[in-house]
Amino acid sequence: MDVGRHLRLEDAIEWAARHGVPHIDIQLDTGANAVTTFDAARCRAIRAACAAHGVRLALHTLSAVNVAEYSPFLSEAVDAYLRAYIEVAPRLGAEWVVVHAGYHFTADRAMRMEAGRERLHRMARHAEREGALLLLENLNPEPPHAEIRYLAHTIEEWRYYYEAIASPAFALSFTANHAHLLPEGVEGFVAAIPLDRVREVRLADCRRNGHEEHLVPGRGDVDFGGLFRLLEGRGYRGRYTNAFGTLEDMQAARAWLVEQARTAGVAVD
Repeated sequence: MDVGRHLRLEDAIEWAARHGVPHIDIQLDTGANAVTTFDAARCRAIRAACAAHGVRLALHTLSAVNVAEYSPFLSEAVDAYLRAYIEVAPRLGAEWVVVHAGYHFTADRAMRMEAGRERLHRMARHAEREGALLLLENLNPEPPHAEIRYLAHTIEEWRYYYEAIASPAFALSFTANHAHLLPEGVEGFVAAIPLDRVREVRLADCRRNGHEEHLVPGRGDVDFGGLFRLLEGRGYRGRYTNAFGTLEDMQAARAWLVEQARTAGVAVD
């Protein structure tokens, strides 16, 4: 479940325990969850709470922070931001940190891609030293005439980063609904990407070749049963993360998604 900014982390752990949610993903950017608020005592208490309740934790950086930044001062700030997430992850017992490739402004795509790849390479090395794991997420396409566009939203752009960064601290987070927005679709992405490097598959509904919506499953046209059959049939055994709507929406959809998998012939524990 992607808790995002819905709850204070301590409350999110309690919420997950009450609802039988074994894994939560949370952002540490604002308010009570700002990464700067996690001192040693708070980290110890959170680790203890996760262990007591059997809840596993992951972190998710903000895609609005431009990992492809190359301007002085701002560039150093992005480095500091990513290092803070990397360094707090093992202190919290987080399994991974989802990161992004940033965005460009149409005319500077090549410069942005190079800057972002170099930064992610450095951060993967830092993650190795700190004992953290980074997952690079494929992001969504923007409308055709948008000036600002996310990087690593196509197969080719995503490959530009992960093929160049061979590190045990660098893997992938596959957002299936983002792939559904592109001509290749989920099937094309799964056929092209190194599935053995995917640790997480993120789920929401949307409309084929449409725009970014993050709908509750069943309100768009993603074939979730087919998605589970495809991934499981190719040996995927990682996590699935609900990332849409409210906490109540995500919780209510869990049983529906399991039933879609079962109906598609996927063995469900």
